[in-house]
Parts: sequence; structure tokens; C-alpha cells
Amino acid sequence: MSRNRIAVIAATLAAAMPAACAHLAAPTGAAREIAPFELVNATFDSVTGFAVAPAGSAAFHDVEIGPPLQGGLNRLSLELPAGDCLRDLRVSFRNGRVLDVPGIDVCRRHGLRLTAN
Repeated sequence: MSRNRIAVIAATLAAAMPAACAHLAAPTGAAREIAPFELVNATFDSVTGFAVAPAGSAAFHDVEIGPPLQGGLNRLSLELPAGDCLRDLRVSFRNGRVLDVPGIDVCRRHGLRLTAN
């Protein structure tokens, strides 16, 4: 291989390295786009509210669900706000019950099934 060809390859690799490794330099816990999250209601009551917060915080933000999600295996696809993967979820029911689900990795889990327990 000629010196010119080696120099061109080296220059190309050097230029490509920052872009190729940019994701490795991102700080741990960096905000990410989250895939749609599916909420399945297998309870006997309707879900009237859904909120999400960074794990371990009390900074819950409501996620619009539209009309109440009736029980009986009905499902709803939600758009979660961008943020860290590890989240706490809060589900509110028509009967006033509130279910807190801590520490869900929404980058790996793309849904939550609510059961009648």
C-alpha cells in the first residue's frame, strides 16, 4: 500500500472517529427519545391519569391519556416525554386509588400491564 493511500485512510478514519464515537461520550443518564409506551388495563376499574417522573424524584409530569382507559384488557399507546431511561410511573384510577410503579427502564420495557391484584 502506498504512503499516499495510507495517509488518506488515516485522515478519513481520524475525521470519522469523533462522529462514530459521539454516543460513547454522552454522560450516563443522558436524555433519550423514548419509544411509544403501551399501557394495558386488565383491572376492574378505569384509568383516569398517568404520570411519569425521573426515578427517585417526586417531579411527576402528567401524560395525556384522553378519555379514561376502561378495564378489561383495553390498551393505550402513550408518548412519554424524552428523558432518562429509568422512570417512576404513577397510575390513577376512577375509584381514587393511585398506583406508584418505581424504577421502570422505559428504554427496555415498552409497556405496563395493570392487573386486578
